[in-house]
Amino acid sequence: MPKQKRFLLRTLFSLAPLCLAATGTLSNAAADATEASGSATPSATVTLGDDHSLLTGIPGSGKLTLEEVKNWLSRPEQHVELTVTLPKGLDAAKGNLFIPDDNPITRAKIELGRQLYFDPRLSSDSTISCASCHDPAQGYGAQTQFGVGVRGQEGGRNSPVAYNRIVSNAQFWDGRAATLEDQAVGPIANPIEMGNSHESCVADLAANPIYKLQFEKVFGDGVTIENVGKAIATFERALVTGPAPYDFQNDLDTFEKVFADDLEYLDEEPELKEKYDALKAAIAANPMSESAKRGMKLFAGKANCATCHAGANFTDEQYHNLGVGMEADDPDLGRYEVTKQEKDKGAFKTPTLRNIALSAPYMHDGSQQTLAEVVDWYDKGGHKNPWLSDKMKVLNLTDQEKADLVAFMKEGLTGSFPKIQTGRLPE
Repeated sequence: MPKQKRFLLRTLFSLAPLCLAATGTLSNAAADATEASGSATPSATVTLGDDHSLLTGIPGSGKLTLEEVKNWLSRPEQHVELTVTLPKGLDAAKGNLFIPDDNPITRAKIELGRQLYFDPRLSSDSTISCASCHDPAQGYGAQTQFGVGVRGQEGGRNSPVAYNRIVSNAQFWDGRAATLEDQAVGPIANPIEMGNSHESCVADLAANPIYKLQFEKVFGDGVTIENVGKAIATFERALVTGPAPYDFQNDLDTFEKVFADDLEYLDEEPELKEKYDALKAAIAANPMSESAKRGMKLFAGKANCATCHAGANFTDEQYHNLGVGMEADDPDLGRYEVTKQEKDKGAFKTPTLRNIALSAPYMHDGSQQTLAEVVDWYDKGGHKNPWLSDKMKVLNLTDQEKADLVAFMKEGLTGSFPKIQTGRLPE
């Protein structure tokens, strides 16, 4: 290889970590967090999704006892403010990471939020918890068309997923909750969901010695509805998806694009060759079918998906009218009910597509049972109405292209969820 070319190759190699970091690659945070989680004193810097000690509860079995909680809370590291990083893939969205200044993340607060999230005692009849509609076993959603609350009452919208919310501000399909804290307490007082009142919820929690102790230790001012929201929101911010096959394929594609003219010379650059081999090994361990790989290219090209499902979390966090449900005599107007702006009629928030295969049915009204139905909807350009997004276009996809897109969403975008304890609630 000519000397000048070798110099260029080495220069590019030195810059590659910066280039690839923009797509969420070359992160060692996961390994660091895994090592830290096994140490005697947990680290104050954690990678969400990788540090499994965050969500697995207070060690032990059965109902939590007051003594267990006292002993666990007595350890100073449970109250240290955590510096968080995001796992591979999602870490490219770190610029959108949002943690309110008045609600820093600590292990004790995550644990309190975990208990509240799974505790049906927050509802009026002790039958409904946050997890009833946002169930880990159902992709952190619910496999029903609409959310189901106390006394079997149905809402009017499908349950949105509860993960990757740390890179999102406004919540719900219509964005009516400005923060996760606001979102967390809304269902408690909703007569269709938990059917409780904030006052009754607070009184019940304060009457439980284990919850009372935790609120005092975590917040200082004890049980308030604001602190309930802060604890649940903190737990939800720790719910993030791990890397998916797409992330590894994207690494390799980026590498091959950067070094397109130099791949034949890699044997002369051992460090670069080692990196290339490692990327290919990662793909071998996290494979996609050829159909899914074709779907990945369609996603960003002809199928127009990346126009709205953009960025590391595959959502632009904006609101769009896709025509879903707009054929009804009295359609759900979505974002319009919040803003009262004409342009927002029938517009709903773009959901993340990470792990989308695990949370059917789809759309804000749960009207589409499969990803194939969703692709068909987009292919025909949605249902025409005066407020239809200008991003909705007839795509003219072939049957094979539709199948490839579905394969990509199922295979390419499915990653891991963090390990979690769903039981271990206070006596």
